[in-house]
Amino acid sequence: MAAQPQRVQDAPVTIFHIPAIDVGSRLLDDLEIDEGNVKIPRRQILHLLTGAVALAVAPRLTMAQAYPTRPVRLIVGFAAGGSTDISARLIAQWLTERLGQAFVVENRPGAGSNIAAETVVNAPADGYTLLVGATANAINATLYDKLNFSFMRDTVPVAGIIRVPNVMEVNLSLPARSVPEFITYAKANPGKISMASGGVGASSHMSGELFKFMTGINMVHVPYRGVAPALADLIGGQVQVLFDTMPNTIAYIKAGKLRALAVTTTTRNTAMPDLATVAEFLPGYESSAWYGVSAPKNTPIEIIEKLNKEINVALLDPRMKARFAELGGMVLTGSPSDFGKLIAEETEKWGRVIRAAKIKPE
Repeated sequence: MAAQPQRVQDAPVTIFHIPAIDVGSRLLDDLEIDEGNVKIPRRQILHLLTGAVALAVAPRLTMAQAYPTRPVRLIVGFAAGGSTDISARLIAQWLTERLGQAFVVENRPGAGSNIAAETVVNAPADGYTLLVGATANAINATLYDKLNFSFMRDTVPVAGIIRVPNVMEVNLSLPARSVPEFITYAKANPGKISMASGGVGASSHMSGELFKFMTGINMVHVPYRGVAPALADLIGGQVQVLFDTMPNTIAYIKAGKLRALAVTTTTRNTAMPDLATVAEFLPGYESSAWYGVSAPKNTPIEIIEKLNKEINVALLDPRMKARFAELGGMVLTGSPSDFGKLIAEETEKWGRVIRAAKIKPE
């Protein structure tokens, strides 16, 4: 009969219990811990623990220092040429030049930018797939009941880019030349003013809904598939009013094809300093479009901080600030937590408007 192998018993696991030390009577570093016949100086234990922590942190630091080592995708939830896309391309060019790898803008329009957001949520959390998020992401959190993701839970904020005002603009045939005149006209003609938007839940729609809610006027919402056809019909007189971002409309306003009544931010904009704010006539009103960068959750904090630093440097660069100012944009410098606070506040704000107006997606 073959000899049976001897069973080797598992070695007992030794747990070191470190008693409280009177450091006044004994040097802490020279303390020896005695477990059976093994004596390990306290100094050695501390060195071992420090080394373990350093080994755990070192790969992350090395990865962050080397990042990026290949092209990075910046996913945009809207078609090329819009203000989100323009902002993304400006930042992409800056990061490409600063970090030595291509930052490539990839347009994934559809479902109110949810397709783009879901693409990033499901991407590896390695810093190589980022989202250029926008106001729509905060709006969609309430507008859509059954998304496959939660924007605030499944992404992490990296950095804000800019905030741009919407412009309340009307067809030239409308007699109103100011916000008070518009309100008076709308109340005298309930249900006869058509309010265009780039689609249900778009920033242009929500700005108008907030205006309706705060003034009590009745306007008929006419959603389009994007702001380009909405603008065309506004100029042509098929609709009477539109709240759209300044980058999309400033050329038409300056060319005299539309009449601007006010900007929707709380302060006037340097691109059109003579244009009043809605809040000057309707205290408490504020609506704007904002853009920023988010990443999949669990993306290493070292990568997030590196991107945040570089984006903030871009936003403070005089040439970049001038380019964003041309779009009517006000830069959103700050930490990742600053951008996260803005997202949370906007999600709550637009959630209240959506619930009050009982807005449902198309």
